[in-house]
Amino acid sequence: MSGTSEGPGPAALPAPGAGRPPVTERHDDHPAERLTVGRTAAELRDYRAAFNAAHLAMAVVDHEGRVVAANEALATLLGAETGELHERAAADLVDLASDGRTWHAYREVLRGRRSRFRCTRRLKHPDGRSMWAEVTVSPVPDSTGVLLSIADISDRRELQARLRHLQMHDPVTRLPNRTLFFERLSQALENSSYGHGGTGRIGLCYLDLDGFKAVNDTLGHRVGDRLLAAVAARLTECAAVDGYTRSGGHLVARLGGDEFAILVEDSTGTEQLSDLARSLLTAVQQPFDLAGQRLSVSASIGVVERGAAGTTATGLMQAADTTLYWAKADGKARWTLFDPERNAHRMTRQALSSTLRPAVERGEFALEYQPLVELGTGVVRGVEALVRWNHPQFGLLSPNRFVGIAEEDGSIVQLGRWVLRTACRQARQWQQDHPRQRPLFVSVNVAVRQVWDSDLVADVAGILAETGLEPHLLQLELTESAVMGSAGRPLQALQALSDMGVQIAIDDFGTGYSNLAYLSRLPVSVLKLDGSFVRGFQDESHANPADELIVEALVQLAHRLGLTVTAECVETSGQAARLRRIGCDTGQGWLYSRAVPPDKIALLIGSKPLPV
Repeated sequence: MSGTSEGPGPAALPAPGAGRPPVTERHDDHPAERLTVGRTAAELRDYRAAFNAAHLAMAVVDHEGRVVAANEALATLLGAETGELHERAAADLVDLASDGRTWHAYREVLRGRRSRFRCTRRLKHPDGRSMWAEVTVSPVPDSTGVLLSIADISDRRELQARLRHLQMHDPVTRLPNRTLFFERLSQALENSSYGHGGTGRIGLCYLDLDGFKAVNDTLGHRVGDRLLAAVAARLTECAAVDGYTRSGGHLVARLGGDEFAILVEDSTGTEQLSDLARSLLTAVQQPFDLAGQRLSVSASIGVVERGAAGTTATGLMQAADTTLYWAKADGKARWTLFDPERNAHRMTRQALSSTLRPAVERGEFALEYQPLVELGTGVVRGVEALVRWNHPQFGLLSPNRFVGIAEEDGSIVQLGRWVLRTACRQARQWQQDHPRQRPLFVSVNVAVRQVWDSDLVADVAGILAETGLEPHLLQLELTESAVMGSAGRPLQALQALSDMGVQIAIDDFGTGYSNLAYLSRLPVSVLKLDGSFVRGFQDESHANPADELIVEALVQLAHRLGLTVTAECVETSGQAARLRRIGCDTGQGWLYSRAVPPDKIALLIGSKPLPV
């Protein structure tokens, strides 16, 4: 054990026996008795006998830190004779000078500035085994010395270690659990640096078994637990083969359920993590033989590798969880590397989703209108209302940036109701401002969730009554996938709206599964051909005859069913001419106008027809 250096001189202490009758000193006095005052000879003999007979290892230490007296238990514990311990530096016996904080606290007790000090030390037992000892130093009442006691707490420490192991490990797989994983992860992030011979980087493979729930449901939890243990063994083997770092091997942990994590400290780059993920996936996909059951499973793995500086445990796990979700969404049975650009897009979606509902109330949305032009005459017959979001952070957003999000979280109902009311109010305003002109109809897009999650029929009826717009001047557009195969409530709603006089249009027709037989039974009045058909007309010098035949057949079919046809994405006069020759009724696209504010539409009402 290391020795100690003397600290500052001791504080001034009262002279021994001051204010008390002196005790007659005998030649065979116990050394400790010289430190005590005001005791009778009988009391001192009793104290000395108790001190020597005690099973607790003890020593009386003077104010300079020297052993004045030691009992037999201490001598036995240290493998020495009691006389050999006399005048020894107590700090050397139990390694109190090994760290500055402990040494300072010990010296404070010796100087009388602190009432008690306790610490834990690992000592070497005379029989060669290591021993955990609890060292206590406290002043002796009515004495200038202190009492040092040493208790063997090895059994207690061993029990604590076993309890901690049970607390920190998963009983099924015997792997470290979530608590120990995050403890190690936090330590790795704190200690990782170039200065300590490491790479200053950290990596993580976050693995989830595909379809594990089906194993539990069909074969029972006992088989499921065996499978988890077998998977854990293979992951541990792969991590061991991958190599070791200065902090040891890669940590393999079970985070819960069928989720595992492999922590790679001092990683060397994405290539190392990619190779590890590839080997993990290969190992898991090999069949398992479990008590007569042969099982095959797969896994999805999210892989993150980055510099440790500035990285938090929470941030690393969020990135890994996001990447694991991508692996699942991309088809499972694969590993996916974290992509900052893709994550930024996800964060943007989250930001939009969290602010969508309040944005309606704050008035951040506006409508623009794109003309629907009669191909034969160039006259504007109606407009399609297109919503825009004036986002305070991301600027002006088109519908494709937020409508899908609104459909997912249900805010499309609130937003759709606002769009419908605003568009109908504007159409009625144009009608009132131009009473001598043929009124324009307004076409509004409706999501299928609006039909399911709200009373669309009641909403439409109420808004028409509120704005004074006639039903035939309102057209509702639903996508082909939403309309085809509609049954129950959606079909009833469409029929009720049609009976009310509202026009129903199928948007993007021809891009989904077109059940033409079912089309004849739907209350639809307009088909809007998807722009992909019209774009096939763009290169007039190399026109594809098949495109024109398909569009012509669709137009003829629609007319036979009593429907009108609108072509989207008309951008050139050549496209307009071919569509007009085929018999298409209405066109919409940049040839005529982009989506514009309401005042620009007002200028088109009653004006000369647009070029055809």
